[in-house]
Amino acid sequence: MATDWQQLREELLTPNTLVLQRLSGVVDLMDSLSESLLQSQGGLTCPSCKVTVEASGGRLRQMCPYCGSFYNMASNTDVRLRRGREIRVELPHIDVDSRSRISNIGNFMLGRLSGLLFQDTTTTTTTTTTTTTPNDTNNNDMSDNSNNNDNSVITTIAITPSSSDSSSSSSSSSSSSCRSSGSEEGRLGLLRMGDTTGPYRIGSGSSLPPIRQQEVHSRRNSLVSVSRRGSGSLRSARSEERLSTRNDNASTTSQRPVYPARTTRREEFMQEVRKTKESKQYGEMKKFYFDTFESYASICATFKRDPDQDGARADDPGIKMELVYTVHDSIREMPSVVHKHFLKAVINSLLQERPHLFSKDRVRALFVILQTPVFLTQSSYTVLAHVLRNITALTNGDHQLLVSWFRVLEVSRLRMLVGIIIQFITVRQFPPPDRSLPPLSKSKWWIPTATRVLAILYASNTSGQPPLLHYTEFYNHALDHLDLMGEYKLWQVPDKPDSFSFCQYPFILSIVAKRHILTKDAEQQMILTARRSLVAKVARHQPPQIDIFFLNIQVRRNYLVEDSLKEIATKKRDLKKKLKVTFEGEPGLDMGGLTKEWFMLLIKQIFKPENKMFVYHPTKRLYWFSMSQEGNLREYNLIGVLMGLAVYNSIILDIHFPAICYRKLLSPPVVPAYEHVAVGVAKVPSLDDFGEIMPEVAHGLQELLKYEGDVEEDMCLTFQVSLEEFGLPRTFNLKEQGDCLPVTNENREEFVRLYLDWILNTAIYEQFRAFYLGFHTVCASNALIMLRPEEVEMLVCGSPRLDLNELRKVVDYDGYTPDHPTIKWFWEVVSEMPVGQQKLFLLFTTGSDRIPVGGMGEMMFKISCWKGYTHMLPQAHTCFNQLVLPPYTSKEVLKNKLYIALANAEGFGLE
Repeated sequence: MATDWQQLREELLTPNTLVLQRLSGVVDLMDSLSESLLQSQGGLTCPSCKVTVEASGGRLRQMCPYCGSFYNMASNTDVRLRRGREIRVELPHIDVDSRSRISNIGNFMLGRLSGLLFQDTTTTTTTTTTTTTPNDTNNNDMSDNSNNNDNSVITTIAITPSSSDSSSSSSSSSSSSCRSSGSEEGRLGLLRMGDTTGPYRIGSGSSLPPIRQQEVHSRRNSLVSVSRRGSGSLRSARSEERLSTRNDNASTTSQRPVYPARTTRREEFMQEVRKTKESKQYGEMKKFYFDTFESYASICATFKRDPDQDGARADDPGIKMELVYTVHDSIREMPSVVHKHFLKAVINSLLQERPHLFSKDRVRALFVILQTPVFLTQSSYTVLAHVLRNITALTNGDHQLLVSWFRVLEVSRLRMLVGIIIQFITVRQFPPPDRSLPPLSKSKWWIPTATRVLAILYASNTSGQPPLLHYTEFYNHALDHLDLMGEYKLWQVPDKPDSFSFCQYPFILSIVAKRHILTKDAEQQMILTARRSLVAKVARHQPPQIDIFFLNIQVRRNYLVEDSLKEIATKKRDLKKKLKVTFEGEPGLDMGGLTKEWFMLLIKQIFKPENKMFVYHPTKRLYWFSMSQEGNLREYNLIGVLMGLAVYNSIILDIHFPAICYRKLLSPPVVPAYEHVAVGVAKVPSLDDFGEIMPEVAHGLQELLKYEGDVEEDMCLTFQVSLEEFGLPRTFNLKEQGDCLPVTNENREEFVRLYLDWILNTAIYEQFRAFYLGFHTVCASNALIMLRPEEVEMLVCGSPRLDLNELRKVVDYDGYTPDHPTIKWFWEVVSEMPVGQQKLFLLFTTGSDRIPVGGMGEMMFKISCWKGYTHMLPQAHTCFNQLVLPPYTSKEVLKNKLYIALANAEGFGLE
């Protein structure tokens, strides 16, 4: 015979009970929806890290991009609340039998869902106790699964029998109080049934077995499984959890941060500064700077627009930036005694242990402190080091905030910050002899810390387009004098997991330093390859020859491309040896000059229009790959090998490719191990990239996106590309049956995206893949990872700046002096030349008209005197960048002879 408890359980397991389980999930889903709708008005605020981001126009964001928490905190533990792309709420049909005891439960759930209480007036009276607690804005507890609305309303409802004697009232009151205090009866449920005549009274606790605390916790930890079983105490466990959590929030409210009251106005401060300068009494200024910066709370109370703001916005630090600028600019003109008070105050701020602040105010305070010009002086470097350490100790989410906030700064102030940190690194790396800094053994962490903060500034600078500063402003040229290969080896094979190397942060290394690393790495590979060849010869008992140490290329001038292709194809194993070129039938010895000429002539030959490999775009004077695929892929591979050999052997080439070509060349910077992986593909090419090649077409596509009329009717475009190559028009479909698909206002963005991807990626994929693999066949080095696309272009094509004055400063004279009349006439003639003629002069004397990396000041150049041969033309030894100049009798004779020599500067002879 079934027990009383089993009978009650069977009565509760009615169809209505299953309906109520669905209602339980609907209530949580409605809570989740309401939170999302509230957050979507004016941005989304993460309840964990308190960072506010702008709400996008499409799908609501579910997770915080800064800390990874769900915006609905209950979703961290309840997977049912993690919404998909579409949210469809279907309220179930509820068939409530008024004669059933469960009817009161259904009425309560419907009242909870709609905000009203449906009660059975024939049997019950209702007592409602409401407690309102403000949400604790400083509570970052991730375990809080309750709603995070500004006002949390806790409602305790008791439904009692209609008999109104005093005992019933007191019983209702006592049960309500017991429920709020977490008693066993309160944990049982929120409902009391009106029918007291039956053998069982739900909520009395007399007949039902007690619910142990362990069961409540197990239900909290497995809400999904509980809801499936349909336990009637599910809502009780949830309600108790929410009640206790909100009571905790109420107790935390008393711990709200209290900041000092400060109302500093910019105009009043500037007026006080003027008075101080006139009176030369700096007591008030010392007090102001000390009081303002002695704690994070004081900093935020002074500079925050709303001192009581909790959290932060990603796009706005919430700081009075004009006041910050004024305060920092004023201290620059103050005497050192004011600087000392400022530094003492900053030290006090840094020494605070667990300051009680609003969320993200620590980040704001460090953001303000770092902008001071006091850190320009070397005496403040110890304090600056600890400020930088505090910044690096922040969380990744806080670093992302700083990345966004640094873009708010004026360009001049961001430049000053970068300069301060670069100077700090330089002084610590190369300390002054006066021993004014702490010993290196106690401050090894200074340089890694400062470099990581500089990385945050660099990330901020490059996070938007266009960047605020040019990438070269992050170069630290003093590091060119380091043991760069030691840094490179430490990066490749670190001694410890946390070893620091400047190569980890390549933006700080100049192009000169990177070229040095790349060259030395190439030399080491050359030596290794030559050593392997020597060992192989000895193992086969063959006498070694000097030629095994070089990549020997022998070509005929009349068959330059064919011979070069054959030589490179048969000597692929030797590509990483030192290059040595011989022209058949010519007595020239290659000491570098013949190699330069081979590169120059081969580039000219390959880029001729009749080869149909590259299309010349005269507007930008650039070449781009032909989409007709008429060129031989071996020749594209040869161009890649040539570029790789040029970088490998430090040769400058006269190649004119757009910038996106070098970006594709580093996509990826290391060749993948699997052949099926796509290489040389530019991700999301832009109209600016396309505009470098075809500016008129790019302008037309831009106007298409801006057009406000009917695109389909007015422009009559289809998903096709029509281009002209070598005088022949060509048309390609962007999509299947693109000739039948019109471009409309709705799909024009897709048309532009496909158009750019076709020109820059799809149509030339095979050609560029061969080019990419050819380049990386020679330059397979991890050093390429450190290079930007612009730096690869500079290594290949040289510096674009032509300044003969820099060359004049580094000239070495043999048989002449700088004051000799011939030398004076020579520099006058060269300075008067047009730019084209000056490049021809460089070609004549050095074998290349390109300026090497680092500018002309990096060149070795020599002018020698050729006495007794004034009737001869000037001669040049391109292998050594040497000009042999006879002592001519006049400036006119010198000019005439030099111009004749430049006009006939091809071919080599042997003295």
